[in-house]
Amino acid sequence: MPRCRLGPPTLVLLVFLHGAVVVLLCGWYIQPNPCGPSPSQGKVHVLLLSSWRSGSSFLGQVFSQHPSVFYLMEPAWHVWDKLQAPGARVLRMAVRDLIRSVFQCDMSGVEAYLPEQQNVSSLFMWSHSRGLCSPPACSLTPRGRFSNQSECLRLCDSMGLLRAEEACRTYSHVVLKEVRFFELESLYPLLQDPTMDLRIIHLVRDPRAVMRSREQSAKAFVKDNAVVLEQANVPAVEAQYRVMQEICRSHVRINERATLKPPDFLRGRYKIVRYEDVVRNPLKEIDAMYNFVGLQMTEPLEEWIYKVTHGKGKGSKKDAFQITSRNAADVSQAWRTTLPYDKVRRIQEVCKGAMSLLGYRTVGSDKEQKTVDVDLLVPKERYQFSWLPAKTEHTNHM
Repeated sequence: MPRCRLGPPTLVLLVFLHGAVVVLLCGWYIQPNPCGPSPSQGKVHVLLLSSWRSGSSFLGQVFSQHPSVFYLMEPAWHVWDKLQAPGARVLRMAVRDLIRSVFQCDMSGVEAYLPEQQNVSSLFMWSHSRGLCSPPACSLTPRGRFSNQSECLRLCDSMGLLRAEEACRTYSHVVLKEVRFFELESLYPLLQDPTMDLRIIHLVRDPRAVMRSREQSAKAFVKDNAVVLEQANVPAVEAQYRVMQEICRSHVRINERATLKPPDFLRGRYKIVRYEDVVRNPLKEIDAMYNFVGLQMTEPLEEWIYKVTHGKGKGSKKDAFQITSRNAADVSQAWRTTLPYDKVRRIQEVCKGAMSLLGYRTVGSDKEQKTVDVDLLVPKERYQFSWLPAKTEHTNHM
């Protein structure tokens, strides 16, 4: 077979032409490199950063049901479930990289942690995402309607994750809820990435209420507890307090990093929210969160939010992630009449710093705990909640 031989002049010309094409395509000399990362093109990425049993599933639904939002619940669950690593510190970069790919509507990062036969139903709590129950992922729920998880489970599973990727790309906002970050530093590359417009909503809750809720679903947290505690051999009775201590410390680390001389790329992109403030004045607080990320409240959403926060239910132990109509303000205070004071005292000891920083008053006796008309939440108006208060102010409020 004859071969084509190219002389030196021809090779030089080809190299020159190749270089010219590269320059034209990538604009190396006169503009940002379009061959590299492209701008976010108006898409907003929102990380709901919280811890287990802090009201994050409810907050996730507040965003999931918005017609402009594609939402996924805890995609990092797949990392912790699949990798046999000693603890959260080792896994944090894998978690960060997975989050980045999902924010960019690329599900290949998730596929590495899924079984070979991959369905949409392989995604953790996938039916909690209205975006996976609506076109183009599924024809069940028209855009702008509220999804039904039971119907979605029955009708919206599909082979592969291409429909999830396609659906993700059609929304202006991608919102992910995560409970597996214990510091902000591993998120810095995402905050500095020109292809992303990342906003962080940091949801916290009274650790005494968190403890009460965790006890109701204790078996669900055994594996996660081991990862949080770096596989340390801790007696079961003590493990819950040690986990709560790590969670409380993480809230302090995250808030102080974001509010005490934050790097320039973090300014204006972090908002801390107390669950108790949300359930006391849900429409006002949720509207403020929507504004923070560039979403508009709608009348149907207002009605839905009011309904799920002003029902008669008290919550269910059967499904820790089920969002039902209940009196959210009453539920948030249930720990005061159900959690033994000795446990309350211990939680206050291990979470003392976080409670002081976040504006949760301690109780000194069983009687004080059960006097529910005494408010233990420092009002936001008196408490410089978005920034760490001065020590003198801090002492006066406590």
